[in-house]
Amino acid sequence: MAHQDTVHRPRISHAGFDRIFRWLSFASAATVLLVLAGILGSIIYGGWPAFRQFGFVGFLSGSTWNVGTETFGAWPAVAGTLISSLIALVIGVPISLGIAIFLTQLSPKWMKGAIGTSVELLAAVPSIIYGMWGLFVFAPLLANYLQVPLNSVVEGVPVVGTIFYSQVPSGTGIFTAGIILALMIIPFIASITRDMLDQIPPILRESAYGMGCTTWEVVRHVLLPQTGVALIGAVMLGLGRALGETMAVTFVVGNANRLSGSIFDPGSTIASRIANEFNEAADLQLNALIALGCILFLVTFAVLIVARILVSRVGQR
Repeated sequence: MAHQDTVHRPRISHAGFDRIFRWLSFASAATVLLVLAGILGSIIYGGWPAFRQFGFVGFLSGSTWNVGTETFGAWPAVAGTLISSLIALVIGVPISLGIAIFLTQLSPKWMKGAIGTSVELLAAVPSIIYGMWGLFVFAPLLANYLQVPLNSVVEGVPVVGTIFYSQVPSGTGIFTAGIILALMIIPFIASITRDMLDQIPPILRESAYGMGCTTWEVVRHVLLPQTGVALIGAVMLGLGRALGETMAVTFVVGNANRLSGSIFDPGSTIASRIANEFNEAADLQLNALIALGCILFLVTFAVLIVARILVSRVGQR
């Protein structure tokens, strides 16, 4: 009978597995930091000639974008980005809250599935579809049924006439971009808010109703305070989507290299300016576009800091 030696294979101890797990986790976290540092470093390097030529403040505050004279200023695109995103929040946040409150507090059971699925489907629609619908369907309706009648009312009125008068009522402009962005961020804010409202213990609502509170009082004084942190996070997620959206905004914003006092006039955003000119850009124009990307990165970073501050303040209450 042949003698067979038992082969003993070395096994890694639990401590060894723990060390490997720690290193893999650390590598995953470090990868994110390295990628972020690489992106930031590359756009700073690419945009540095424009910052050096015009100065950071001069480039940021400049209002002229002329390829022929190689004079580039970022302010019209930056202002268009901020204004369109603000319009999107003003329109989208109340609608999102209404959807979430209706689904969790007021909706019959047979409607929850249909409305909830519709909200999720809106989130899955590609941005270019929003842009095409906005350009070919929504913009003509806005021009015919809002801009033209509104022009006859506000023309010559101080301040209001400047903000709401459209020189060429084509339907495209900053306001149209804001509405399209609002439609795009509503599914995200509504879904997160609905999930947070569903996680609130039912005993809180039942106790409030038992004390004689109305539905509005329950929502205002019980549910919304419980979801304060999550709501801020959802709004900031929507704002981040609005700031960086490219294709849908490019279709409907008008892509004018100027800043008008009217929200109905064509304008541009940082993302739309880059999308329109990047393929044909060279030399200093290319550096200016990359510098625009750097400014958009800084704006998004500033929004993240504000969100952290708001969340910490709400959490301490």
